[in-house]
Formats: sequence, structure tokens, C-alpha cells
Amino acid sequence: MMTLAINDQRLAKPGSQNAALRDYDSVRRAIAFISENWRSQPAIEAMADAAGVTPDELHHLFRRWASITPKAFMQALTLDHAKGLLRDSASILDAALDSGLSGPGRLHDLFVTHEAMSPGEWKNGGAGLTLRYGFHPSPFGTAIVIATDRGLSGLAFADPGEEKVALADMTRRWRNATYVEDHEGTAPLA
Repeated sequence: MMTLAINDQRLAKPGSQNAALRDYDSVRRAIAFISENWRSQPAIEAMADAAGVTPDELHHLFRRWASITPKAFMQALTLDHAKGLLRDSASILDAALDSGLSGPGRLHDLFVTHEAMSPGEWKNGGAGLTLRYGFHPSPFGTAIVIATDRGLSGLAFADPGEEKVALADMTRRWRNATYVEDHEGTAPLA
């Protein structure tokens, strides 16, 4: 199966204008399908069918054109919806079920994977969490990296001399957390 993807020039590079337009249209249809159906958490096969391509083609096209996988896009929509519900005082169970997940365990996994904290910790503004932060050089200016013991929780960029402003913005996201500067500990994440 991998050999087919490598030999398919449409997947290896944009190619001719007609191939590029077909690829764009497939990704556009997949995005529309996922955007309209994310609550039912459709399988990659359903996404690919809506886009008119195979699951492998969709995965490669989506990554090339959108820089993420179709599943990651669906997870981002799900997480964004769940955050809105939690922000509006929904219970974790209600947020999970209303987001199309089978239960709080799935929501927990989604939050830990993408936020490096549980939904409860996120909902409570980081209460009980120690967030480590460090400033690191990057091609986009100084990066501030925020981390829990589970991994990366936040990333922002600051112009020279604006590091304190960036840190203040990040700490507003988790008002109840404890913050500890840890340049060495956050360096591997940078």
C-alpha cells in the first residue's frame, strides 16, 4: 500500500493544475464533511468516501494541504466544543457526551493529549497544577513554553522585551495554577 502512495505523483507533489484542483477539492470536501459530522466521530473511511478518495489518499492529501491529519482536525473541533461547554459550567460528563465522545474517559484522553492536563484541571483554571515555563529562542521570536508533568500545555511567541506580557497572557489561561520558571526543563519541548 505504501508503494502506491509513493508512486502516485499527486501525493508526492502538487503536480499539474488539474491534479492540484482535484486534490484541493477532495480536501475541501473532507473538511466540510468533518465540520458537519464531527459529533458522530466518523471513521476515516466515511471521511474518505465523502472526499471521493481512499482513506490512505485522504490521510496524505489532508496532511499535505492542511498540515494535520483528518483525525487531528476532528479532535481539534471536538476539543474546542468541549472547552466551550466546560467554560460555560457543563459537567465533564455532559461535555463529553455533547461533544460526541463515548464518555468522560475519552474526553480525559483528548485533554491530556492536547492540553497536557485533565478536563477537570483545565475547567478549574489549573487549580492544583504546577506549570513550568521557560523562554526559548525560535525562528518566530522568543517562545514561551508552558508545561505540566504530562507535556506541553501552551506555546506563545513574544517580541524582544515583551516576554513578561506573553507570560501574563499565558497565566490568564490557567489562573489557579502555580507557575515555576524552568528553562532547563522546558528546553526539550522548545
